[in-house]
Amino acid sequence: MSDATVPRPAVERLTCVIPAGGVGSRLWPLSRANAPKFLLDLTGSGDSLLRATWDRLSPIAPAERVMVVTGVSHRDSVMRQLPELLPQNLITESEPKDSSAAIGLAAALLELRDPDAILGSFAADHVIRGDVLFQRAVTTAVQAADRGYIATIGIHPSHPATGFGYISCGEARGDLAPFDVYDVSEFVEKPDAEQAEEYLSHGGYLWNAGMFIARATVLLDQMALADPELVSALREIAASWDTDRGADVRERLWPALPKIAIDYTVAEPAAAAGKMVCVAAHFDWDDVGDFASVANLLTRGRGSDLAVLGDGAQVLSDASSGIVVSESERLVALVGVEDVVVVDTADVLLVTTKSRAQDVKNLVNRMKLAGGGHLL
Repeated sequence: MSDATVPRPAVERLTCVIPAGGVGSRLWPLSRANAPKFLLDLTGSGDSLLRATWDRLSPIAPAERVMVVTGVSHRDSVMRQLPELLPQNLITESEPKDSSAAIGLAAALLELRDPDAILGSFAADHVIRGDVLFQRAVTTAVQAADRGYIATIGIHPSHPATGFGYISCGEARGDLAPFDVYDVSEFVEKPDAEQAEEYLSHGGYLWNAGMFIARATVLLDQMALADPELVSALREIAASWDTDRGADVRERLWPALPKIAIDYTVAEPAAAAGKMVCVAAHFDWDDVGDFASVANLLTRGRGSDLAVLGDGAQVLSDASSGIVVSESERLVALVGVEDVVVVDTADVLLVTTKSRAQDVKNLVNRMKLAGGGHLL
């Protein structure tokens, strides 16, 4: 058999897609429209979440097989942080349309470039510790995807989190891998505290990390069952992408696309149809959804500690815990306050508690209605 006829290994057909969108409104006023969460260093490592995501994927896929989907206003920032990113692999959205359109467009472009391509979608704004375990989980998911399944990666929960969605696992799939691969019974929305405790004690539930791995064509065909007009438009945009009429086609079709998460067009319907499998992973993961998450990351879960984030932050603390994020030159002094959240920027001072950190989004929504867009 000649080399030309030897099929490429599945992992060599994997293109990693990094959706880099969303402001991260629960991290306001640190995260804003012009400096969204994925462009920030929220771990104190010196690297943004986007840069860390790229570095994590580099051992799995070379630069020519990594794509980033982001808003047109963030194009220059993304290119500065990722100088290795090939220009043809940067996909810009004129306006945000949620994950179905973003990931679907990447899949449509990949489908044209390589009909056998496997797509893996990995969010730009998550924190993962345990890169070897991550790479092992992705490789396992790629093997399942090569068999025609849509795979996701679930995280073994370390505590009864109420800020994450969950995956209910079904039968083990020893035909796909010796261990750690299961049918997905259903996806479950963020639970209340009592339900989360039940999931943890019951077992068989994993955190939903929002990672999807599938053949590009399989993903699009599954999405088309939920919304055929969406997929038709995405394929038309992709077909014209590198042509003289590409900009006109995008201008005509993109604004009318629905804003809908890929969970509803792909993941949940695929699970219901028995086409979804989950790799149960053992690495540490967090979507850094609010300042309580940032505090836990910086203190490694030591709730009695005070986390401090910010170059040159000046903090004086006595018997206090929580997190201080400072972008100003002011001294932040705390005495006898527990689980506090203080975010001090040039134009906004936010004070709340770790237990109410999720509610910061409510303030952002109120400011939008009140015309406070200049602060967002």
